[in-house]
Amino acid sequence: MEITLKALNLDNYEEVCDLSVSKEQEDYVAENMWSIVESKYHPSYETRAIYSGDKPVGFFMWVPETTTKTSIWRFMVDEKYQKQGIGRKALHLAIEEMRENKELEVIEICYNPENPVAYNFYASFGFKEMGLDEDGDDMLAVLRIR
Repeated sequence: MEITLKALNLDNYEEVCDLSVSKEQEDYVAENMWSIVESKYHPSYETRAIYSGDKPVGFFMWVPETTTKTSIWRFMVDEKYQKQGIGRKALHLAIEEMRENKELEVIEICYNPENPVAYNFYASFGFKEMGLDEDGDDMLAVLRIR
């Protein structure tokens, strides 16, 4: 099945709001509904539905912090579609889209340091852990583009 990223719109936002992760993952990921609401009040926030074929199966939100730095704030794949390579393909597509900004130098992501999957997954894309964020809660990892 082909994996694509599509803009959120009237036709797909409710399906994206209904996507969820497993009980064990709930502490690691904010609900999509709150991220979508947040993005409507911050026009620079970029949201995408992750599609497998013609079905929404996940969600992304990234925020251009400056012209040279973008932060991935939300990334999830619905529990029914995990462990199928969808997240890997979706992150690759998102990074490629972010790279269209020719001034971009760094992509950041934060994740719970107790998340057993996050380190290996992001490291496989070249993200390097920089230490805990300024709140001391989440691990900050950075991918240098240029």
